[in-house]
Amino acid sequence: MSLKLRIVGLGDSTTAGTPGFLSPLEAPPSGKGNSESQYAYWMMRTHPEWAVLNRGVNGERSDQIEARFQRDVMEENPNYVIILAGVNDIYQGVPLDAIKRSLLKMYERAIATGIKPIAATVLPYNTASKDETEAIHSLNNWIKETASKLAIPTCDTHLAVRDPNEPDRLSNSTDEHHPDVEGYRKMAEALCTIIDNDKAQRISDH
Repeated sequence: MSLKLRIVGLGDSTTAGTPGFLSPLEAPPSGKGNSESQYAYWMMRTHPEWAVLNRGVNGERSDQIEARFQRDVMEENPNYVIILAGVNDIYQGVPLDAIKRSLLKMYERAIATGIKPIAATVLPYNTASKDETEAIHSLNNWIKETASKLAIPTCDTHLAVRDPNEPDRLSNSTDEHHPDVEGYRKMAEALCTIIDNDKAQRISDH
């Protein structure tokens, strides 16, 4: 039987479910809109025994997401936290070093309290300039390298939603900036695989 898991999805619009869904933080207490427009919904469809909490807020930078880490992660005491942040920083021209600092603080805070962080890569968006696209690639390479150094799982959510023929664009989008329902389903699929594999590894290690 699968272990009951508590998972927090922490991030910006691509965690909240923009444009189809407002997260419970944006529309208390339960969110509002098409619930299928969020990866948390599809994760719980795959694993009904998991509780996946949507703690995404549209438009937030990594420092703003980090600022609510205590409330939205620590106080929920989950087994896992999915950390997906940085695209709004890039959109606003925040230096990559500042984004990395915020992400690293979140990874390390989770590790220090026994919560397993999952480092998720930043998604592409269709209106990104050449410089913005390069910044996304650079940040994602750092996320993967840092996750490896910290021995934490990483999920390539960028790969999950990108167009295989134009990898710097979303495969499907209704607003050019966010995945559609199918994209959120693919994100969930990738995240479930990472968590299933991590659980299996932990069992085999004992």
